[in-house]
Amino acid sequence: MGKTAIIIPARYGSSRLEGKPLLKVAGKPVIQWVYEKAMQAKLADIIIVATDDERIFNAVEEFGGNVEMTSINHKCGSDRIREVADRHPEISYIVNLQGDEPLIEPSAIDAVAKHVQEDDRADISTLIRILKDEEEINNPNLVKCVIDKEGFALYFSRSKIPFERNPINGNFYGHLGIYGYKREALISMTSLAQTPLEMTESLEQLRALENGMKIKTSVVDFVPVGIDTAQDLEKFKAIVESKIKI
Repeated sequence: MGKTAIIIPARYGSSRLEGKPLLKVAGKPVIQWVYEKAMQAKLADIIIVATDDERIFNAVEEFGGNVEMTSINHKCGSDRIREVADRHPEISYIVNLQGDEPLIEPSAIDAVAKHVQEDDRADISTLIRILKDEEEINNPNLVKCVIDKEGFALYFSRSKIPFERNPINGNFYGHLGIYGYKREALISMTSLAQTPLEMTESLEQLRALENGMKIKTSVVDFVPVGIDTAQDLEKFKAIVESKIKI
């Protein structure tokens, strides 16, 4: 078995919260919080931050992390991790961990890695959670997923899916934006042109489904705290401060 890498794409620019990887909480930049969560995962051999910004590069080196510079021309995180994977032929499995998920559970990272390591049918893996709140179910910013009986994704959408013509006999699932890839799947996906459904929904994972790739899901029971806005940052600070007081 080849090595498994957690690659954390991190950009400085953000329309809603510029420089968020470097914003400090309890004395540590957000990217360090994410990196330390990745270090707690059991199934990864390598952790690499992939960035196009020298400020982030320097910050990661400062706390002793492993970091590589990438092109400024990448349009998405998967292209950025592809560049890093190309430099490391020893890597067979890749976990794409977002640099703004400081509360990700290490066990969830391992679940994503395990599916692509052990399931020959899975090209890609990801996480979902059961949605019960109607506001979440109808929120177009929270991506929904429907799955088959074996946990493979059938479709992802910003709309409420499935449509309830009859009362739902099952669950609504929300998608968490962490992915595991077999090396060949990552190379294939990032080499393919954008697809009609991907462009319609603005969801990159639909490119994989439209091209016949299999995405295996795991159901988790935590609600992620991703940092996209100043309000999200304050929420994370409150969580950290409450744990410190305890």
